[in-house]
Amino acid sequence: MKRVTSDGSQTNVSGQRRRRPRQPVPRTRWVEVTLTGEEYSVIEAAARRAGLARRAYIAQAVLAAAATGGPLGDRELLRRMLIELMRAAGLVRRIGTNLNQAVAKLNAAGQPVGDLSDYAAESIRRAHHIDRVADAVRKALG
Repeated sequence: MKRVTSDGSQTNVSGQRRRRPRQPVPRTRWVEVTLTGEEYSVIEAAARRAGLARRAYIAQAVLAAAATGGPLGDRELLRRMLIELMRAAGLVRRIGTNLNQAVAKLNAAGQPVGDLSDYAAESIRRAHHIDRVADAVRKALG
C-alpha cells in the first residue's frame, strides 16, 4: 500500500520514502557528464538536500543556468557584481569631476559655493566605498 505525502513523494506501509512520480513529459535525450569524486559528492549532497535524484538535480541546474544565460555559481555572480561596481565607480567619479568643475566656475565668478562642497565630499566618499567593495569582490574572485 502506498501513501502520498504533502510534498508529492510516496511512502510505503512501513513509512519508507519512495521516488516521486515521473515527469509529465518523459526526457528522451541523454547527456553524459564526467565528474571528479569531489564534484560527484557535492552534487550528490545538493540533490539530497533538494530531495531530488542526482540526474533530476543536474537537469534542473543546467536548465536554470541556460535560462539565465550563464553558468551558476558564486564566481559568475561575483564577476557580474564586479562589472557593475566598476561601472558605478566610474559614474561617481564623473559626478565628482562635474562637481569640481562647477566649484571652479563658482569660485571664478565669486559666488558662494553653498552645499556644493558637501555634495562633492559625499560623491568622493561614495566613490571610495564603491572602490573598497569592488576590491573585495576582485579579491574573492582570486
